Amino acid sequence: MKGNEAIAHAAIRCGADGYFGYPITPQSEVLETLAKLKPWETTGMVVLQAESEVASINMIYGGAGAGKRVFTSSSSPGIALMQEGIAYMAGAELPGVFVNVQRGGPGLGTIQPSQSDYFQSTRGGGNGDYNVIVLAPNSVQEMADFIDLAFTLAFRYRNPAMILSDGVIGQMMEKVVLPPQKPRRTEEEIRRECPWASIGRTADRKPNVITSLELKPEAMELRNLHLQEKYRAIKENEVRYEAQQLDDAEVLIVAFGSAARIAEKAIEIAREEGIKAGLFRPITLWPFPEKQLREAAHGKRGVLVVEINAGQMIEDVRLSVNGEEPVEHFGRLGGIVPEPDEIVKAIKEKLL
Repeated sequence: MKGNEAIAHAAIRCGADGYFGYPITPQSEVLETLAKLKPWETTGMVVLQAESEVASINMIYGGAGAGKRVFTSSSSPGIALMQEGIAYMAGAELPGVFVNVQRGGPGLGTIQPSQSDYFQSTRGGGNGDYNVIVLAPNSVQEMADFIDLAFTLAFRYRNPAMILSDGVIGQMMEKVVLPPQKPRRTEEEIRRECPWASIGRTADRKPNVITSLELKPEAMELRNLHLQEKYRAIKENEVRYEAQQLDDAEVLIVAFGSAARIAEKAIEIAREEGIKAGLFRPITLWPFPEKQLREAAHGKRGVLVVEINAGQMIEDVRLSVNGEEPVEHFGRLGGIVPEPDEIVKAIKEKLL
């Protein structure tokens, strides 16, 4: 099935309570598949096409405030419209999952694949000092697997989590093993697992208040300090990455998502030509695997960052390597997906 279809199937099976979204290419199959599967008849999951992305994010805000496992999906311009709501959820410490199947930009751009939302996702596109947990799948299988993982991390840390995919992964078809069906949580289970939720009660039996607002600056500073401490815990415990053929590698390619798939083929071609290349794939784009990348890059002749954008992740790579090895970039823009031979050529021209 397609990556977008896998997202829908897996969300039902991992016990999602609700989906609120709006169609936009290249992710519309998520909503279309959910509508076709009619999970409200089997698991009780709510599926609603909202009137806009702004409406859908506020429905996610409300569902998350009630302790429900809710998610949405969109593509780059639609995710841009959701940034205020995501910042609200980060400030109110609400768990929710967002799937971004990226397309080229800026603005409406193109419906073709891109990875140019890296900054928007990892830097927090809304206002204030906050972070979103970002997972970058590079296969249809990971699209399915990361839904449950995203919900787990979102609820573990009471924080928004994003699956940052792109039009290549969302539209391509592969075999996929779907997770087993989880039972839907009861209201009592939600109250026990999410005592902060609006359906719960405080010690004096007053309803919980869900808000990101603090009128006193001292209280707002304490809230921010608490958030920063939580982000430090996430960075300490939730880094994920994949390394391939690093034992004898002389040059290192760093890529995520679909670009990493293409880089795998480029490494195969490079090694046939006598160039010992290896791959480092960040799976969590935030928290970024800084220490692990620094170790992987140590002693290499150079690092080539491959992205389908003008150069965004390269900033995190350079900060991680800290000037010890040369770091170069190769990318294609406007929705053009690079060929493996282009990456090999870039290795020769930029690093050798």
